Amino acid sequence: MKCEAVIFDWAGTTVDYGCFAPVQAFQEIFRAYGIEPTMEETRKPMGMLKWDHIKTMLEMERIRGEFCRVHGRDFTDADVDGMHARFQEMLLGILDRFSQPKDHVVETVAALRERNIRIGSTTGYTDVMMEIVAREAAKSGYQPDCWFSPDSTGGMGRPYPYMIFRNMEALKVTSTAHVIKAGDTVSDIKEGKNAGVYTVGILEGSSEMGLTKEEYEALDEDVRERKLEEVTARYLDAGADRVIRDIRGILELID
Repeated sequence: MKCEAVIFDWAGTTVDYGCFAPVQAFQEIFRAYGIEPTMEETRKPMGMLKWDHIKTMLEMERIRGEFCRVHGRDFTDADVDGMHARFQEMLLGILDRFSQPKDHVVETVAALRERNIRIGSTTGYTDVMMEIVAREAAKSGYQPDCWFSPDSTGGMGRPYPYMIFRNMEALKVTSTAHVIKAGDTVSDIKEGKNAGVYTVGILEGSSEMGLTKEEYEALDEDVRERKLEEVTARYLDAGADRVIRDIRGILELID
């Protein structure tokens, strides 16, 4: 396919194998409010703007019931604001430890640039969070040509397509038909499809997989293949045009 730009997600796609920084912070904040969220509940809204992520979790039937039981009332947007403020403070304190590029990212991006393909990025992080992530990733050799957070689109993060459009404008891309969006969550897939670009889900190290590298590599081969199939199905159900094992699949797709 003709490709002018690839737009990557960050945590779980290009950095932070398994996307554990936000997961850790989300779970700690809910525990502080007397609620023990499951890993599945925590990861389901991954990729969304973080305020929206918290509200989406609070709207889940079980969690909403727990909030009412513990606090004697339903939650309000003021509760979301409070939880989000504490979440941001906690996440900012650990992000520098979760910004290392995943395997094959630096080499793949270099190979894309050799093909005159521009590199953009979207994220569920805010600008303040991204300043830390982008700085630390650059130290290890990964630096996209541009990145845009929901702060740049009036808070209209995923699944809205506007961060992709901001990338296209900055990268001077001629058509949505010449863009690939790659990510590791269902929200990433929906963002790409809503933008009308070719959309790719990444399996290994993804938030949808939800495993550390050590956990993933320790899986029995049959179990690993079953988990890969499960995540593939979630991506395809969300509308993904292609699912790849790791980021190197982008080069195979283009070539």
